[in-house]
Amino acid sequence: MKPLVSIITPLFNSEAFISETINSVINQTYKNWELLLIDDCSTDKTIEIAHQFVLKFPNIKLIKNDKNLGAAITRNKGIEASQGTYIAFLDGDDVWKPEKLEKQIAYMQAENCDVCFSGYEQIDEAGKPLNKLIKALPELTYQKYLKSNYIGNLTGIYNATVLGKIKAPDLRKRQDWLLWLAAIKKSGKPAKSIEESLAYYRVRKNSMSANKLNLLKYNYLVYRKGLGFSTIKSVYYMLIFLNEHFFVKSKLIVSTEKI
Repeated sequence: MKPLVSIITPLFNSEAFISETINSVINQTYKNWELLLIDDCSTDKTIEIAHQFVLKFPNIKLIKNDKNLGAAITRNKGIEASQGTYIAFLDGDDVWKPEKLEKQIAYMQAENCDVCFSGYEQIDEAGKPLNKLIKALPELTYQKYLKSNYIGNLTGIYNATVLGKIKAPDLRKRQDWLLWLAAIKKSGKPAKSIEESLAYYRVRKNSMSANKLNLLKYNYLVYRKGLGFSTIKSVYYMLIFLNEHFFVKSKLIVSTEKI
């Protein structure tokens, strides 16, 4: 029997997108999964929509926070409840391609890989392609990954049987970067990628990725607070991050209009 994959999906006011997100899991060609939906006190119809899927599919579970806890703690509650050999992440507005799990799990087993990720594409709030493909580097060592966040969280999978349940620190943003850093460090091996696009990332209005100043602020906090670096060391790594962002990472974003 194929190993169980636990999919962690935090929710907050996701009524416009959650059905498409859940259906992209249901439509996976890899069938041995559990989907853990963790609602962070949504005030719209998110819970009602999610509950309809729970009634139909026994491998979809809904967990409700008693109060708003933020993305990191909400995600961690899903990790705590997970039972799978592998743990994957999918936010409540993103979408997977049908062969996403099948290709990554097969690759991880064949390559004895503890941490795996892939390329992905961007869509807008209406689901329209933005014609941007974010390519994945073939592999990431811990030192390389310190320089910039190269893993799209919606594409990442780690082997929880080998690494244990790795959780995200309670930072408001960029906690996924720290989670993958911890996973790679504990593995002692590079994270490896399937370089093709296996998912769609939804770009939302007023998102952090659209606010460059906030992006720099939270990246600094990854080094200073998340990793406990000194102020000088944090500034040093921020300079490395900026160099990496402009001279390496920017080259991984390509137009799909001519592909």
